[in-house]
Amino acid sequence: MNLTRRALSAVAVSAALIVGACGDNDAPSTGQTSYERASDRGLGSASAPVTMIEYASVACGHCALFHEEVFPTLEEYIEAGQLRFVLREMITGTPQFAIAGFALAHCVPEDRYYDMIDLLFEQQRAIFQAAQTQGSARGQYLAIARSMGLSEQEFVACLNDEEINEAIVAAHDRAVEEGIDGTPRFVFNGQMLESRRAPGDTEYTYFLGGEQLMIDGEPVPGLVDAETFSRIIDHLVAQSGGAAGEGAE
Repeated sequence: MNLTRRALSAVAVSAALIVGACGDNDAPSTGQTSYERASDRGLGSASAPVTMIEYASVACGHCALFHEEVFPTLEEYIEAGQLRFVLREMITGTPQFAIAGFALAHCVPEDRYYDMIDLLFEQQRAIFQAAQTQGSARGQYLAIARSMGLSEQEFVACLNDEEINEAIVAAHDRAVEEGIDGTPRFVFNGQMLESRRAPGDTEYTYFLGGEQLMIDGEPVPGLVDAETFSRIIDHLVAQSGGAAGEGAE
């Protein structure tokens, strides 16, 4: 869903009601890889040989499933210094929930951003259920905010922070402009990972940077699971010789 700044005010107000209560420098900064933007938040060493960017939404069910089933394996590569992980925010799923969740992630200390993201994914089903059965997810979001150290006053102020809302919508708009048409989407070392059928094939396989991804002489099945992503990362690490990746997105 392509939400522009013209739709921002209505969406932001709607987000506040559902949950309750009332110019960009692209150059990576020190501590980032060359595939990142200055505004990106990354996990892992900037000298990791593989930089993985995920376009995701905290209101996207497939994104939550990915973080439940695959991300724990990615964390092993992050801790080993082989993977740098970056999440870029998109407003897919229910827009109000996506904006509200990301707003809370912006309002905690920088080093707790991914803790909040993890918690939002973990609580996604409970948020959806509360909205459906109670007509409001305010209690769920407030409990999440409080567990991360925010008071109710800070919670309300966060959801109504125009600058934060604008940043979230701007990130989404930019992703759409760059051809990201859904979530989750993945980019490895500046190259888009896509699952599609090669000419004449019946099965979906992965393409990286427009070329069919081959590992040990075989195409990689287009599966979103821990084993497949481990194979891809291992392959890219081996290609790099373990050295930091070169290039920019």
